Amino acid sequence: MKQLILIRHGKSDWGNSHLSDFDRPLNARGHRNAPEMAQRILDKDQVPQLLVSSPALRAFTTAKHFAQVWQIPADQIKTEMGIYNANVIALLKIINTFDNQYDSIAVFGHNPGFTDLANYISDADIYNLPTCGIVSLTFYTEDWAEISIGNGTLLDFDTPKGLSED
Repeated sequence: MKQLILIRHGKSDWGNSHLSDFDRPLNARGHRNAPEMAQRILDKDQVPQLLVSSPALRAFTTAKHFAQVWQIPADQIKTEMGIYNANVIALLKIINTFDNQYDSIAVFGHNPGFTDLANYISDADIYNLPTCGIVSLTFYTEDWAEISIGNGTLLDFDTPKGLSED
């Protein structure tokens, strides 16, 4: 069985209009929410074996907050450029190439791709994955390459403020 945890980056700071989208940092709420959400996963004993992140600053910073709570060295976070601005098909191609030695992987990235992906590969019916929201999915396979449309099961959907947050 494989478990995929999709984690959208924390709330980003739009205060500096000179920064590119890629370089936008987290705002104060983003820095607060990330450790809290990481703790929730830790409390459920669902800490993944591998962390894979978009290299965009807000996603990678979110991943570092999670890694710190999970006591995983930040230099063990794998970055994957293809996650940034990816659509469902691009994200699925990345997931399908994950190493089968890992049964549980957390991926840190962006919307709308993450919401669309969760709904595409599982029985989830999520309108919007908010910032720092988490979708945990399970797949009854031993091979990441077999993950495809509709063959996952929603295990958990959690957000910093419940379903009412943006």
